Amino acid sequence: MPIRDDELKHLKEMILKMASLVESSIRDSVRALVTQESSIANGVITADLAINAYDVQIDEECIRLIARRQPVGKDLRFITTGMKITTDLERIADHAVNIAGRARKLIDSNPTKTYADISRMREIVQRMVKDAIDSFVKEDKALANDVIKRDVEVDDLNSSVVNELMLVMTQNPVNIVQASQLIYISRDIERIGDHATNIAEMVIYMVDGRIIRHMADITGHQP
Repeated sequence: MPIRDDELKHLKEMILKMASLVESSIRDSVRALVTQESSIANGVITADLAINAYDVQIDEECIRLIARRQPVGKDLRFITTGMKITTDLERIADHAVNIAGRARKLIDSNPTKTYADISRMREIVQRMVKDAIDSFVKEDKALANDVIKRDVEVDDLNSSVVNELMLVMTQNPVNIVQASQLIYISRDIERIGDHATNIAEMVIYMVDGRIIRHMADITGHQP
């Protein structure tokens, strides 16, 4: 029995609501760092409960649709992609929680120029997540490819931040604790970019039926 349009719409709406919460968590986790407001960090940690609940609900809905409708072809790819996307969204939220927790530890520390690069990274990855989800909802392969390309900028910024902070630790050991926490934050943001890339790659699979994950490792060439 084919999946009804209203069932697909309901699934999309749940994923969009989960993604919206995740985007807010990304934004607020770094805002807590920059503004040094523990209440913002606490809000990110609390919001993770709702995100986890969506993860479970969406998985249950996908399993129900597979069991009742026995979809094939594009419908099956859509549902399985939805299940994988929510896994990446849940992990992105976990990284936001990590950032919020580290932001609380850095309250009352002196902001460094590194914060500007971290904020820039946050802007890029948050947009990547939004566009990756939009590419899923709209089945937009071109937008998904654009998300994948942006990950290079995030990787470069992360390398720059880490190198700068390593230098800070070498020159002034008293800043080791602060610098090490900022390195972890930068790497959490970089991992968010990786998860957004994963979502975009799954969208291409959903649209084309073509798996592009790890293709460079397997063939030696970019997909």
